[in-house]
Formats: sequence, C-alpha cells, structure tokens
Amino acid sequence: MTTNMVESLNSMLVNARDFPFVALLDVIQETISKWWNDRRIVAMAIIAPLTPSRESEFKPHFEQSNGRHTSQLNPGTYHVKGGELEGVVDIFNKTYTCKEFDIDKLPCVHAIAEAYHAHVSIYSLVSPYYTKEYYVVAYGKTIYLVKVQSQWDVPDEVAARLVFPREVKNKKRRRPKTSRFPSTKEFRKWKNRCNKCGTYGHYKKKCQSQTSSTERNPPTDMPV
Repeated sequence: MTTNMVESLNSMLVNARDFPFVALLDVIQETISKWWNDRRIVAMAIIAPLTPSRESEFKPHFEQSNGRHTSQLNPGTYHVKGGELEGVVDIFNKTYTCKEFDIDKLPCVHAIAEAYHAHVSIYSLVSPYYTKEYYVVAYGKTIYLVKVQSQWDVPDEVAARLVFPREVKNKKRRRPKTSRFPSTKEFRKWKNRCNKCGTYGHYKKKCQSQTSSTERNPPTDMPV
C-alpha cells in the first residue's frame, strides 16, 4: 500500500484488472465493502474517546506539559511559560501563539498545561472529527453488493432506450500493455541497451552511431 489512493487500488487490482468490465466492478465493490466493514468493526471496538492515532499523540504531549508555568490573564486566556516557546492560550477560541492548536484542532503541549490548571477536560478542546463517535459514523453505512440482473428494478423509459457502442477505428494489433506509464519524477528501474553501440537509452534500430561496440572496444585476443 502506498499513500496514493490510485496506486493502492492498482496494487489491489493486479489480478482482477484483466477481467471483463462488469466482473472488475464486482471485485471492486466486494473489496470496498469488506474494507468498510472491517473499519466499522475496529471503530466500534475503540474504548478511548478519540481515535487510536490521536490518542497516541496525547500521551507524549501530556508528559511534556508537566512543569509548565501558567498565569491567568482573563477568564479563558492564560500565559504559558516553559520550554523553548511561550505564549498565550485562548481556551474559548481554541488558539495559541504557536498555531499548532489552531491548525491541527488538537491541544498542543501548552494548551494541555493550561487546561490542567483551569480544570478543563482536554477532550473538550479536541475537534469532534477526531472522536470515536465521528469515526463510527464515517463507516456507519453499509455497502451492499449489486443484485443479479434478473432482480434489477429498471424503469420502463430506461429499458426502452437503445444504447449503441461508439464507433472505433481498427487499430494495428499489438501485445496489450499491462504495465503503467511512470510518472514525471519516477525513476525507471531498467533502461534499454543498444546492441550496436553498447550505450543505454535506445535500441539498435534507432541508433545513430556509425561504429559498433566491438569496433570501439575490440577483444584483447584479436590481433590488431
């Protein structure tokens, strides 16, 4: 699996992409339905208030917040000192000078220290998108498989419509391409080697060199 969604689906469909189009869609739908159900089971088994990835971020932040000195400026606003950075935390607007609290919508070290001294639950400062409830709702729907064609409920105006295939010009038959085209910044693992000049990057048929590799580098046992 890669971070790119398209690459992830391509790796999943390596064996199925040679199937007919309808069969390929069935494989995609069945696989996504299984993924959806697996993630729903994981989400419902969570005990903590937040998702596992966000809970793992909380522990080091909570440990680093120990020893921070806070002074209240007004109700909801505190000046936090300690460490490499100090600034002002606004608990009502959920902002801090470092902007980490503002962008990530997750309490930073200074916000946790302020919440501890203000007797405010740190979970109340977290964006609801990181909570278990939102995680469960995201996978709450069920993806059903398509019924057999005999059980389809097709409207009459759709069934009466005739759809003809588009006109396709006859192309020269060749071996179908199975590998994808590399991206712009992607490095090729292999290069073409010319049998005539011995260099890489082209074939013998497209070689523009006038001398062959044997003429430039004759064997050592050949008399000169």
